[in-house]
Amino acid sequence: MPAMTTETPSTDTAPATPAPAAAARSAMPPRRSDPAPRRGGGTLAVAILFSLAALGAAGYAGWTVWQMRGDLGAANGLRGQVDTLQTAVDGMRDENANLRRRLADADAVNRSAREEMLGMSERTRNLEDAVANLSERSLSGHDAMLLDEAESLLRMAKERFALFGDASGALSAYELADSTLAGVNDSAFAAVRQNVTAEREALAAIAPRARANDLATLADLRAQLPTLPLKSDDTKTADGADQGFWQRAGSALGSIVRVSHDDGTPIGLADDRIARELAALDVAHAEAAMLAYDDTGRQAALKRVDAVLAARFDTASPAVQSARSRIAQLLASQAKGAEPKLGAALAELRNLRSVHALQRDTPAKQPASTSSTSAPASAGTAATSHEATP
Repeated sequence: MPAMTTETPSTDTAPATPAPAAAARSAMPPRRSDPAPRRGGGTLAVAILFSLAALGAAGYAGWTVWQMRGDLGAANGLRGQVDTLQTAVDGMRDENANLRRRLADADAVNRSAREEMLGMSERTRNLEDAVANLSERSLSGHDAMLLDEAESLLRMAKERFALFGDASGALSAYELADSTLAGVNDSAFAAVRQNVTAEREALAAIAPRARANDLATLADLRAQLPTLPLKSDDTKTADGADQGFWQRAGSALGSIVRVSHDDGTPIGLADDRIARELAALDVAHAEAAMLAYDDTGRQAALKRVDAVLAARFDTASPAVQSARSRIAQLLASQAKGAEPKLGAALAELRNLRSVHALQRDTPAKQPASTSSTSAPASAGTAATSHEATP
């Protein structure tokens, strides 16, 4: 900083005062003289002020320079961080580009693998079709024999039940058919077994053994009716010698013509022989109703037979009492229910066998054509997969 110089002004000599003024001044009383003014005081103050201002300016300039240096260092540090971040971002961009290339390669490999899987699935489907054709052809052996046997049993059960009402024989035939179908390897015939089970349950619901016992009881009762004693036999006297003339004449005429009152019974006939025949007819009606699965008709016929036995036969006889007890057992029998419908299992079995026969007769041309077309496709997918791998 340049040195500041102060210059003192030169003092001029006072001019000579005139004499009168001096005389007057001498005449005045003397006063205290003023101190002589300091020379150069204002200039020094100004110089000090300028020095302080220069020092302040120099300090402010130094502080500003120091702040600028600190800011410049921070800026340099930030610039280094920015450069580092830029380098990291560039590296991440390169990594992203590499990852994108790898993902593209992986997509290409996955696409080729998917095409290969489609080709393999198509080949597997063709193999399954070929195996199915072989299994259909092998059906003509063991399974075909079992199916023939099951069909014969089902047909026999249906015909026996329809012609003879043999529910027990039909149930046994259905059990044999079910066990025969259980040995068939083809699972397509499982539905036939379900129908067989349903028809077996329907046959078991009508209690075939109890029904057969009831039919045998009715046949025995019908055969026993001609031997049962009538009420007219009890009124006859064992000794005819004690009778008078008029009694013997009345008995002789009574054997030809008999007059009696209608007692309101269902028969309403005087001849006991006709009553016996009507009872036998009611028993036969009960048998027919049982064979026709007519529970209402069977109950009505048995009640009519019991009424005839009570009205026209000797109720004190053990044979009549036994017959009436058997009729009571028939009225309380559990062999009741509607007639089961058979034949659904047989129809299902025949339909399935016809479908298998049609499939067996159809030539398997489609699997061969698909296998020939799938081979070039698989080769093309393999080539694309090799090209797509990095």
